[in-house]
This record gives sequence, C-alpha cells and structure tokens, in this order.
Amino acid sequence: MLDVLLLLGVLVATFVGFNIGGSSTGVAWGPAVGARLINKTAAAGLMTVFVFVGGWTLGRNVIDTLGGDLVPEFSLTASIVVLAFIGLGMLVANVYGVPVSTSMTAVGAISGYGFATNTLDRAALGGIVVWWLIAPIVGFWCGSLIGRYIYPYLDSRVSIPQSEGPLLTYRWSTIIPVPQLGPGTTIRELYSTVLVLLIACYMSFSAGASNVANAVAPLVGGGSLDLEVGIALGTVAIGIGAFTIARRTMESVGNDITDLPMLAAMVVMVVASTITTFLSWIGIPMSLAMATIMTIIGLGWGRATRTSTIPELVTGEAKTNVSVDTLAAETPADPQPIGEEDPGEISTATQLFDPGTVVRFVSFWIIGPSMATLLSFSFFILF
Repeated sequence: MLDVLLLLGVLVATFVGFNIGGSSTGVAWGPAVGARLINKTAAAGLMTVFVFVGGWTLGRNVIDTLGGDLVPEFSLTASIVVLAFIGLGMLVANVYGVPVSTSMTAVGAISGYGFATNTLDRAALGGIVVWWLIAPIVGFWCGSLIGRYIYPYLDSRVSIPQSEGPLLTYRWSTIIPVPQLGPGTTIRELYSTVLVLLIACYMSFSAGASNVANAVAPLVGGGSLDLEVGIALGTVAIGIGAFTIARRTMESVGNDITDLPMLAAMVVMVVASTITTFLSWIGIPMSLAMATIMTIIGLGWGRATRTSTIPELVTGEAKTNVSVDTLAAETPADPQPIGEEDPGEISTATQLFDPGTVVRFVSFWIIGPSMATLLSFSFFILF
C-alpha cells in the first residue's frame, strides 16, 4: 500500500512540475524564441539544464522552507493531497490562460494543511508574506529608476541587430568544425545574441531555484523522497513541460502577449531574475512572473516620467500621461535631459498591455492561492 501511495505522490509531483515547466519556460525563453535567436527545442534543453543547477544549489533552501519550516512534517497522504491542491490551483488558472504563481499556490496549499492541523509556523508564513509585499515594490522601483535615468541612453546606443541567415557557419577544414560569422553577421550581433541567451539561462536558473521546491517539497519534507532525488524528479518534470506544453507558451510570450523591445526585455529579465535568485538564497519562494510584470510596469513608468521633473510629479503638474506603452517608442539618438523631453517624442500608438488582461492576471494571483488554501484547509478539517 505504501508503494502505491508513493507512486501516486510521484505522479502528482510530476504533474505539478510539468505545469511549472510549461509556464516558466515561456517566461524565460519567450523573448529569445520570438526574436528567432534560438529554436524551441534548444531553449527547452537549456531551460532543463539550468533549472537543475538552480534547484541543486539555491533550491535546497526553498525546499527546506516549504517542506519543513512552514509545517514541521508531512505524512505521505498529506503530501499527496497538498500537491493535488497545488496542481488544481494551477489547472484552474491554465484553463483561463493565466500564468498563476506556483510559489504562492504552493504556500497556500501547505498553509491550509498547517492551519487545519494546528502545525503551521505562523512566523515563517509571515516572513514569506512580507517578502511577497516587498519584492514587487523593489522590482517596480528598480525598473522605474532604470527607465528614468538609464534606459534612454542604453536604447540610443545599444541596439540588437539581426541579419538574415544563420548567425554562424562552420568550416570543415579539419575533423573539428571551425565556427565563423554567418553571411551578414557582425561582431556586435554575435555578442548581443550571446548576451540575450546568457540572460535567459540566468532566468532559467532563478526559475529552478524557486520552483523545483513547489513540485517536491511536501514529499521531501515528509521523508518520502531524499532531497537529491526530489530535486532530480522536479527537474525532470519541469523539463518534460519545457519540451511539450511550453512550446505554446514560448510562442505566446515571444509574439502574442507584448511588443516589448528586446533591450527592455533584457533589462526586465535581469532585474526579475536577480530578485527571485536572492529570495531563493534566503529560502523564500517567489513568483518569477510577478517580479517580471512589476519590473516592466516600473520600467515603463520611469521612461514616461522623464518628461517631468520630480517636483512636477509630486505636485501633479506632470506633462504626460504615465504609461508602460512608452517603451515601444523610438528613443532619439541624443536623449534630452529629464524635464526637457517632449511628450510627443515618446508617445506611441502601440499598446504593450491590455488593461483588462492585467486585471485578470492580478485577480487570479489572488484567487489561485486563496482557493488552494481554502480547499486544503477544508479537506484536512473534514477528513
């Protein structure tokens, strides 16, 4: 009977990891795939490798938090039920096409179990919630400072050119192929492409550091799986999702959801990944999607407010309507100082985000974890 329950637990954990892989791979690799810098299969392979590295290193800290700090111990049955509610919360959001926070859903389901059994460490939960409030604010203000003071100068000097044809070709003068620049490829294009791919690998690492725990922490915390085995299981499950359902999410993120310029996407990815990696280091599970979206909003806000000085913003005399859509506007070769930039120069007809979609995303970030918490609490109270 125990073997059957363990097998069921592994299957449920694999299902959770599979969904995590489908969502996180789109966030990490969508921009690079959309820009045709890498194909989906190679992106999925790199995602899997760096998820494993993130899970094996910093991910251990998050597993300790979810698998031991919030609730002292899990029975195998409790682990299965908690993982099932995590998967259910994700499934509901996926049906509506919303990238729900797996970290928040996992904490919600585990907390529901802890509340029902009176084993929840409320101090540990409070520490996680405090960081959930701080991290989006940090992402917003990092993005806004970069957008206001740095981004226009980067945008005017740093471009990411893309030539037709392959980036590299290979000359077989010996038994070892010698790489050389493709037709039309410049050194600048090569360096820019490598930088984009390195940033995507960094984002994959941060996703693994935070999200592997969401799939296996209850099983590891309850002693049903060894830590190393759990990390391997979570990696494999996320990798399966990366090679299958993530092909659609990479296409959506790269081409359908937003027209965010590649330079802006690189800035956002670095900031959001750094926030997530830091929190994983201190053992706090964090939503990579939430950090990403708040950084985008901050970057757009900072870019738009360059037309006004700080006193004008404080007194409400700003010269422009603040909007993230300004990121799609072309930056002049010589950006004007803050307060002297013409609002007409950064106006754009491109709408990066549908406000209704943003409201729907935020709503499900609240509904998904809340539902997981209530269902888990109700189940353990009743049964």
